[in-house]
Amino acid sequence: MEPVAPANFYTGLVAELYSSLRSVDPDPDPYARFIARTGGPALELGCGDGDPLLELRRRGLDVEGLDSSPDMLERCRARALDRGLDVVLHESSIETMQLGRRYRSMYLAGPTFNLITDDETAQRALARIRLHLEPTGAALIPLFVPDALRPDQLGHSTEHRTETGTVHRCTTVSARRDDVERVQSVLLRYERVDGDDVSILDREWALHWYTQAGFRTLLGAAGLQVRAVLGTDASPADSGAAQVVFIVEPAPA
Repeated sequence: MEPVAPANFYTGLVAELYSSLRSVDPDPDPYARFIARTGGPALELGCGDGDPLLELRRRGLDVEGLDSSPDMLERCRARALDRGLDVVLHESSIETMQLGRRYRSMYLAGPTFNLITDDETAQRALARIRLHLEPTGAALIPLFVPDALRPDQLGHSTEHRTETGTVHRCTTVSARRDDVERVQSVLLRYERVDGDDVSILDREWALHWYTQAGFRTLLGAAGLQVRAVLGTDASPADSGAAQVVFIVEPAPA
């Protein structure tokens, strides 16, 4: 089984179970602070079903959302309607977006950029970010290097039981890793069990990682420059840190 694009991965049963199986909801505060510093309008890339986008809209921030999965965007619209929120959403991948406007702030709420599975596509995505940034704007891009899965992690399940007793489950079935191409693919099994009604879906989820030096090269080729590289504590990151946040801005013409 080959990995599928995020637009096709986060559909159907995966989109339905996504929120309930997520271990931690994104903290909206770092993105609110970033928008406050950099200015609006803002765009959340890979907004999914609306976290933290909807909370930022509730706070009155001028922020729109973009995602490549129509199913996740539909869930986001439904959640916004339930909360009485107006939200502008765009259906597109990052590397193909053509929104007809620019933003002061652009951000990914977590390492969504790692879902782009090769350097060529990543550079096109960065070029699109550059195209949509105001000249004095900035983008926040979290990245991480995934640990190789241990044998004892295979077969591990994350499970959630709803108030009505329906079981949502995701199990790690197998994994393969290519340290040369910097790609790790994991076969995940999604299950919804409601009495005798059982739905099962297997999908392969791929992550692509970067060295800091390699990502700087991609940024430069896309017309962006680094403003800061931060660690998990928001201080300057070590060059070998596994989790970092790049703050980038348009390079001078």
